Amino acid sequence: MKTVLAYSGGLDSTVLLYHLVAEGGVVSALSVNYGQRHQRELDSARAIATRLGLPHKTIDLSSLGKLLEGCSLTNPDLPMPQGHYAEPSMKATVVPNRNMLFLALAASWAISLGADTVSYAAHSGDHAIYPDCRETFAQALDNAIRLADWREIRLNRPFVHLDKGAIVERGATLGVPFARTWSCYEGGQFHCGRCGTCIERREAFHRAGVEDPTLYASDSPSIDAMIAKNWRL
Repeated sequence: MKTVLAYSGGLDSTVLLYHLVAEGGVVSALSVNYGQRHQRELDSARAIATRLGLPHKTIDLSSLGKLLEGCSLTNPDLPMPQGHYAEPSMKATVVPNRNMLFLALAASWAISLGADTVSYAAHSGDHAIYPDCRETFAQALDNAIRLADWREIRLNRPFVHLDKGAIVERGATLGVPFARTWSCYEGGQFHCGRCGTCIERREAFHRAGVEDPTLYASDSPSIDAMIAKNWRL
């Protein structure tokens, strides 16, 4: 299978990257700079794709942030909500229509490459506060992508029935360099350990029974040497 992966450099999409390669897929990875405050995820994506010797492109949509003043992911003047995703405040992290934009870009590249699919790491733990993470949305977008070219391609989401703990388990069997992935929305030097995605990440490792190598600000005041070690290619 030849595929273009919508690749953030985060935990889920990195496990999917390794999964697709392990399955014998021919993978190209596409990342998007949409003005996110946590642009360190793009550094992770670039480093990991380079490590695997895979084609990787980053598309610059950084001006998109100018349209999204109410989103804490793109407006650094807004506070980043802390706690579980169940909290109503987490709606401030919604980037409107993000998945449609990213997957449409990936579909364009996939069509130009003659790929069979566009892949992304949707999973069963995706949250209802993100409307474009719902399965009904993915099904509609799959139908649209199939109609986007004379030669049909489809939307591939092999993790859709897995939760994040199961994704961590899969990543552990594949030798995914978890320490080099980036999840935190704060965009600091290291994971804050308190935002929704950090909490979800920590809980996933706990549920999977896999040691979490992530460096969290809430855990360690002396991390410079450890960061250098974890990020050395």
